[in-house]
Amino acid sequence: MSKELIRLAGCTMAFDEDIVLDKINLSIQDKEFLTLLGPSGCGKTTTLRIIGGFQTPTSGDVLFDGVRINAVPPHKRAINTVFQKYALFPHLNVYENIAFGLRIPKADASGNKLKLSEEEIDRRVMEMLEVVNLRGFEKRRTTQLSGGQQQRVAIARALVNRPKVLLLDEPLGALDLKLRKDMQNELKRIQKAMEITFVYVTHDQEEALAMSDTVVVMDSGRIQQIGSPEDIYNEPRNAFVADFIGESNIIDGIMRADGVVEIFNRRFQCLDGGFERDEAVDVVIRPEDVDIVPEDQGQLKGTVTSVTFKGMQYDIIVDFYGFKWLIQTTDLSPVGSRIGIKIDPDGIHVMKKSEYSGMFGDYSSYSEEYEEISSYDPEEEDGGDEE
Repeated sequence: MSKELIRLAGCTMAFDEDIVLDKINLSIQDKEFLTLLGPSGCGKTTTLRIIGGFQTPTSGDVLFDGVRINAVPPHKRAINTVFQKYALFPHLNVYENIAFGLRIPKADASGNKLKLSEEEIDRRVMEMLEVVNLRGFEKRRTTQLSGGQQQRVAIARALVNRPKVLLLDEPLGALDLKLRKDMQNELKRIQKAMEITFVYVTHDQEEALAMSDTVVVMDSGRIQQIGSPEDIYNEPRNAFVADFIGESNIIDGIMRADGVVEIFNRRFQCLDGGFERDEAVDVVIRPEDVDIVPEDQGQLKGTVTSVTFKGMQYDIIVDFYGFKWLIQTTDLSPVGSRIGIKIDPDGIHVMKKSEYSGMFGDYSSYSEEYEEISSYDPEEEDGGDEE
């Protein structure tokens, strides 16, 4: 059973009257890779800075291994941080950059200053060079390294002091796409090898899903959902999470009964239950869960309005009764063609209405198309099509 290492209990952060964090409650386990995910300004970096001791919450408690550490300064916490700007010392080589923190005398429990021997420093530095795959780069200047290599030096420098937690604030932001993907695998490997807790901040949902044991989705200073990458993607709690994590078609629906949801006056089988009869809900349908069929075989019928080739698939925008859906498919349906779609019960996810309802899900180019849905009668179009 995993052990809780860090707990944020009712943490609020306010600057004057601007509330950046609103009563955050979060538990972080030992040896866990946890990612704080959300758009700019959602509070994820502030949360990270509170954990690291760079900011003190306006109210609430920060607990480390069960001990309140609100007043403990950063250098006295068993926590190190890697920022987006690596802040390496250009006048020092790779070895000395990593060894820098080890050369600073540390105080023991009695307050006595202890200095590591050169043999111990060398052993630790070489150990870290092995962990980050930079053995043989000891004498290189940091200015001679690639972006990914510089990042690994920054990680080695942060880990060489053997913290219990490593905080990473969007460390891949300055790298190109291919290098970012390579470093995602590298970071996960390092975290497993060192067996310590990583708390990672990003606005990139693909990054969060690829690396994390736990994803914390944030918006407007509040936690929207906590779960595994699979749970966050497959079982989003509200329209914000569904829209932020991957592509989603989010449609107004009515829960007619357990396992039966109505969309556009059509009833679909689903796997959800526990709602009130005839309760208004949000329905999430992922683009990859929609099957294109001949128009006369479809549960819904629509017109293709846009096709974009994405290499492994086509992204197709289809107009269903004035609401634009995104469908991802390997089969080409040209612009202007009429198609039908089928959706299996496990491809439909039903959510409670929330403050985010109606804000996402329509791939229309024109905002006024939102207004067309309420006044449109799909029965009329179906009748005209069949005639």
